[in-house]
Amino acid sequence: MEKIDNLDKKILSILSKNARIPFKDVAAECNVSRAAIHQRVQHLIDGNVIMGSGFDVNPKSLGYSTCTYVGITLEKGNMYKEVVERLVHIPEIVECHFTTGPYTMLVKLYARDNEQLMSLLNDQLQGIPGVVATETLISLEQSIKREIPVHVD
Repeated sequence: MEKIDNLDKKILSILSKNARIPFKDVAAECNVSRAAIHQRVQHLIDGNVIMGSGFDVNPKSLGYSTCTYVGITLEKGNMYKEVVERLVHIPEIVECHFTTGPYTMLVKLYARDNEQLMSLLNDQLQGIPGVVATETLISLEQSIKREIPVHVD
């Protein structure tokens, strides 16, 4: 990706606050044509600056009341890819990170209740070859969720 200029940053700043804003409104705010906004946004998508453009569905509205982070310790760090291949088939896992620190991996998952959480941990995660330990952290409340700020020079 080529360098991001101030117009790109302004577009990113606007879209990160409201991804559903019409391009004509972005164009008006940036004092450029709608075609220029379309072209710039496509360029940002092609360059992997903008990743995805969906809606955030509230898990609670679908009956998933428990948000959990699970630290996973692997027998060997190089087993990460094989473990990820297994984790990808557990639909309740919404994020997976290869990490430094006390865990080899950190996953975020949603469960309907404690019974399902226990099943996910005992019957699925801990049964994956190479997983030697898990530590579960239940989120009581999400206080902040936002995009990284885009500073326009």
